[in-house]
Amino acid sequence: MIELTRLNGHTFVVNSDLIKLAEAIPDTTLTLVTGEKIVVLETCADVLTRTLHYRANVLHHAWPSADAAVSAHLALHTAQHHS
Repeated sequence: MIELTRLNGHTFVVNSDLIKLAEAIPDTTLTLVTGEKIVVLETCADVLTRTLHYRANVLHHAWPSADAAVSAHLALHTAQHHS
């Protein structure tokens, strides 16, 4: 689950596995696999980063020996999207 913010400032959590599409039109609009649309304050890049961090955390708990490789990949991805 990742925490996001609605346009009214209220935070909520969403199962990132249910996100089918994230678009900036101009606000970030998430389309879930159910067809529901959610507009959030975060950018598409922020949603992606939060999703990657969440999945890395899941992987870390399931496969602790992969931690170094996952951390290096996340650092590279974050650096690429913030430059």
